[in-house]
Amino acid sequence: MTDEQPPSPYEPPSHGQPYGQPQYGQQHPQWGQQPPYAPQPPYGQYGPPGEPPRPRGPNVLAILSLVFAFVFAPAGIVCGHLAKRQIRQTGEEGDQLATWGLILSYVFTALGLLACCGWIGLAIWANTDNNGY
Repeated sequence: MTDEQPPSPYEPPSHGQPYGQPQYGQQHPQWGQQPPYAPQPPYGQYGPPGEPPRPRGPNVLAILSLVFAFVFAPAGIVCGHLAKRQIRQTGEEGDQLATWGLILSYVFTALGLLACCGWIGLAIWANTDNNGY
């Protein structure tokens, strides 16, 4: 019999073994045991099981509808209508944001069209011949 003792974890490894790893045949005592914590539910599941997770915060398209009302009103109209449909289907918040985005987008689009028509009418009126004057 040989009096071979296992190597100390404080000694450098021998024969190409990484430091702190057990030699062949030795096992870690914690391997194969259950983890000390309870399993976590899958990501995105909150509340009682069987109930779909409720979305948090307002609909993103409703916010974009309100922003685009001031930047590019026709895009605000499209985003507002899409937001209204999504809010009806998913129950998200932001119905008032989408409504105000739609109202402002339609108002600014109408004002923009009136301004363009007025500008075109003014340009045509300025280029007409005023009977030789």
